[in-house]
Amino acid sequence: MSRTRSAQPDPRATLRGGLPDRYLTPEDIAEIFDVPKETVYQWRKKRTGPPGFRIGKHVRYDPADVYAYIAARKHQDVSAA
Repeated sequence: MSRTRSAQPDPRATLRGGLPDRYLTPEDIAEIFDVPKETVYQWRKKRTGPPGFRIGKHVRYDPADVYAYIAARKHQDVSAA
């Protein structure tokens, strides 16, 4: 009997349903915002996207910070309208 590996959950669905219980990778951020991974790195370089931090040589994002970033962007858009 062979077992099939279950697909990794969609980070967007996890974020919408509640905060994930792990730090997010740049790949997760790119998938959540539907942008190329290079855009995520440019956001970090320009300090315009969600705040990230380094663990050794790896960049990670706290889901709570990403959620706060999204909420702030929504607020800015409503205020500008």
